[in-house]
Amino acid sequence: MATERMSLVVFSGAADKLMAVATLATGAVAMGMEVELFLTFWGLEAFRKGTAKEQPPISAEFASYGPLMAELMQKKGVPHWLDTLRAARELGDLKIFACSATMELFEHTLDELEDVVDEVTGVATFVERAKEAKITLFI
Repeated sequence: MATERMSLVVFSGAADKLMAVATLATGAVAMGMEVELFLTFWGLEAFRKGTAKEQPPISAEFASYGPLMAELMQKKGVPHWLDTLRAARELGDLKIFACSATMELFEHTLDELEDVVDEVTGVATFVERAKEAKITLFI
């Protein structure tokens, strides 16, 4: 039986959405699923080296909860979303792809991204794989 796959399009660079991506990816790899993240636009920007150390904003609709969320996460020792993704890679099959069109638009190179990003790929390649996924989400 083929391994089930979850494909996530990571469009947002907001902290709450990046935490959701990391949590979903970790849960899926822990369940034995292959997980593929496709980073595009602001989601890709969050993976630029050094950017993850800065506290990204909370989604606009929940901005008023930002300080409380940060306080609770620190108090409860919730790991940073990037650390959660690194841990997920140790648990199972997690691949992270940067969108080639976004890379070209923002004039980035793979060397400028965090070490968790595996490679640059085009949308057609990602969609071809995502259409075979059991779960596909846009975050």
